[in-house]
Amino acid sequence: MHHRLAAVPHVGLVAAALCSLWSASVSAQAPRQTDADHYTRYELLAPGSAKFRIIYEVTATTAGATRYFNPIRRGSIATDEAVFDRMTGEPLRFEVVRGDIARAGGVRGADSTSEYIMVHLARPVPSGGEARIRIDKTYEDQRSYLAGGDTLVFTRPLGIKRNAVVLPVGYELTGVNYPSQVRQEADGRLAVSFINIGSAEVPYVVKARRVR
Repeated sequence: MHHRLAAVPHVGLVAAALCSLWSASVSAQAPRQTDADHYTRYELLAPGSAKFRIIYEVTATTAGATRYFNPIRRGSIATDEAVFDRMTGEPLRFEVVRGDIARAGGVRGADSTSEYIMVHLARPVPSGGEARIRIDKTYEDQRSYLAGGDTLVFTRPLGIKRNAVVLPVGYELTGVNYPSQVRQEADGRLAVSFINIGSAEVPYVVKARRVR
């Protein structure tokens, strides 16, 4: 008598299937990620480097959440990441994960080909409460930060409500395309800030030149 042996699936396919089932299960259970009180500060680094430091403050408001996901914008190279709990000032643990992990964690519509900073909160968000965090990272993006000769341009669609762009030392503002406030900081740098009063992104453009 001959017995027919069942085909054994490839181990990688089994792992992928289990991961998919896990993601779907978590996604069905995880509440939608919610947040509030966004503020972003863009500090332009050395002209010609295409690098700018981003300091992003946000309040996580999803009741019971133990993690918060922050997207890494496509086309930007992220380095020097650090995350802090604003209540204590203590650093928080984090990892860079794929979009499918963020989607399973409550970020609806997260693109599986994108990357996110997954922050481990210091404590679960209480019901009706919040957790304020600060994300510090540096982006390199030649499409957003251009420099040539004695001039520079920072152009970037900004969707959150409160934003500031800080010019390098020794540069003065020559133009901005949206009503903004300009002030000089203690170290001599100029900070250009604005509040987005609409619901759409502001295609913000800041132009500056080196002081002669």
